[in-house]
Amino acid sequence: MSSTSNVENNRKISWYYLILGIGIVATIIFTLTPILWQVLTSVKTNEDISAIPNVYLPHKITIQHYLELFERRPFWLYIVNSALVSIISAILCLILGSPAAYALARMKLRGETIILILISVVTLFPYALLFLGVLEIIKLFGLGNNYLALIIPYTAINMPLTILVMRSFFQQLPQDLEDAAKIDGYKTLPMLVDIILPMTLPALVTTGILAFIFAWNEYIFALTFITEETMKTIPVATAQLGGASSFDIPYGLIAAATILGTIPLVILVLIFQRRIVQGLTAGAVKG
Repeated sequence: MSSTSNVENNRKISWYYLILGIGIVATIIFTLTPILWQVLTSVKTNEDISAIPNVYLPHKITIQHYLELFERRPFWLYIVNSALVSIISAILCLILGSPAAYALARMKLRGETIILILISVVTLFPYALLFLGVLEIIKLFGLGNNYLALIIPYTAINMPLTILVMRSFFQQLPQDLEDAAKIDGYKTLPMLVDIILPMTLPALVTTGILAFIFAWNEYIFALTFITEETMKTIPVATAQLGGASSFDIPYGLIAAATILGTIPLVILVLIFQRRIVQGLTAGAVKG
């Protein structure tokens, strides 16, 4: 009788792993197919791209689209612009958001619940709806065609998420550690910089990368506030790639620009993969 039940349990387990494996493979295929299609399109010749029926695997691999991308446009400059805006806004989010998160986590503030509710609401609010208000501010201060026109809104938009994530980490740190530091003569700000923040490095990396990715991929503000060609970011420059005529869509160039714009993000995530996983998992557990 026991042997029969063991066989049934083994069958259930085998079916479970089979279904789980199929689900994982299906998810990977569903997720990677658009990326693979863009990669293949970027190395196809124009004849293969425009062929009917579709040519899924290129008959000939070419890097002409990548070379033409830098010949027609200052694409390296677009990459530098995107990196500059994204890095500065991410750093500002951490510099301004970490002390605010620490204050909400450790200090008994009046109206703390209301503040947290407002921060959560702002986090869920679609940033595109802020466009008209931000546009008026940019016009008022004359920040058009200025990197600050992107850095300031990106920082403000990512600030609530930074505060919420960092606050959850600060709450998990033992209070005794901070009490011991204060006994040793540490003031609040030096203690935060020298002791607390190094212990929350996974959270800093996670929130910083999330802020960086948002700023790197943002399109609406970058399209409107920056019209100078030498100051454009990658999403805007990619969207404005044109062909020989108004009816010609340069799919190869667009695919190549998309791949080049994605590679820095992939490298960044791969470098900090362990920190990101620690940041996403540790913040969800209260010990």
